[in-house]
Amino acid sequence: MTGVIVDTGFLVPLFRPAERLRAPAREFLRNNRHPLLTVAPVVVETCFFLDPDGKARLFEWIQRGAVSVAEVPTSAYPDIGNLIRKYADRDIDFADASIVWLAEKTGCRAILTVDIRDFTDFRLRRGKRFELVKWFER
Repeated sequence: MTGVIVDTGFLVPLFRPAERLRAPAREFLRNNRHPLLTVAPVVVETCFFLDPDGKARLFEWIQRGAVSVAEVPTSAYPDIGNLIRKYADRDIDFADASIVWLAEKTGCRAILTVDIRDFTDFRLRRGKRFELVKWFER
């Protein structure tokens, strides 16, 4: 595994103390030795669930280099639009479609998410699947 993609469901518990998945998320980070990466739409989506202090702590964590954040260029929008059409029955959002785009761009398929069903169904090029990293008891 060269890196791990981070989804909103992993980030929120890190910066919202009352979350039930806070302890498993922190435990995963203590033991993780792989670089973390995500996309800017995931940061935006995460902020929706955080109070101002949580948002500030998230930004500080990113600034310290804990996770690399990829911007989604407008040149990727046609690909993302195609993913949104392809998974219309799943009601895939911009953040999740951007994660699929990032995985295809980087070749990184390992993901930290709570959206097990969605990321089990989403496929990358050549039918490859995401590798769901176990970090909490399902």
